[in-house]
Amino acid sequence: MRRLPFLNGVKAFEAAARHGSFAGAAAELNVSPAAISRMVQLLEQRLGVPLFERRANRLVATPAGRSYQAGLTPILDALASLTAQVTAQAGARILTVGVGPTFAIRWLIPRLAAFAKAEPEIEVRITAGGAAAPFGDDWTCGIKLGDGAWPGLVAERLFAADLLPVAAPRLAARLKRPADLRGADLIRVTHAQEDWPLWLKAAGVARLTARGSAFDYYGQALQAASDGVGVAMGIRPYIDDDLRAGRLVAPFALTVPKGKEWYLAYRDYQRDQRDFAAFRRWLMQEARRAMPG
Repeated sequence: MRRLPFLNGVKAFEAAARHGSFAGAAAELNVSPAAISRMVQLLEQRLGVPLFERRANRLVATPAGRSYQAGLTPILDALASLTAQVTAQAGARILTVGVGPTFAIRWLIPRLAAFAKAEPEIEVRITAGGAAAPFGDDWTCGIKLGDGAWPGLVAERLFAADLLPVAAPRLAARLKRPADLRGADLIRVTHAQEDWPLWLKAAGVARLTARGSAFDYYGQALQAASDGVGVAMGIRPYIDDDLRAGRLVAPFALTVPKGKEWYLAYRDYQRDQRDFAAFRRWLMQEARRAMPG
């Protein structure tokens, strides 16, 4: 008779060991850090072996814990891969893509018709959780803004996240040099307060403070800019289609790196799965096509 360990505890331990914290495991598994801690403690009791040294500011795996995690990760990856294969064989061919609402509306969704034409049997479902949201258990992949260092995930670069001011054509025509921004409503995004200071410093007008309307999402800020409310700090690739169509104008040539980039993120076992591989190839091709210049 097969004797299996406490499987919820195994999942909690393996995630905590990969992330180096109960908080990281909790975000991945969508439970509280306290629940992760309890499950790991129960697993340790049942195994009769300590798996972590719990220090003041960090979690350190014991030698037994390191050995256990090294064996568990490929086993759980293989289980997830097998489950995905069986599910794909049994039903519809579905990819779930986790992406922020602005990226979905301003870049991904307008291009999905081309993917549907190339791969009509694959259904792409968009789940919007924000570019910085934890990677969901039900996600096939995610498009995330950051440094690409996400434990347990493969991250492949899609685009640079360059910043440059944009405005409606009539307003942009009045902006001849960065100092002209002093009299404009500088539209801000509440979760990206660093954007304007980064660009203004590079433009040599660091003493200018961005004041104006504030919105929760880039998409709202860019819509306000296209409606003539003020000047928004654009971020690529959100603005590229609007610039090509003339809905927005970049009055200055200066672009400044945000310090983060856009990545396609996925678990390694997904790489060779047929439907994801097709989506990945298409997305990378679209990303290369969208790069300026």
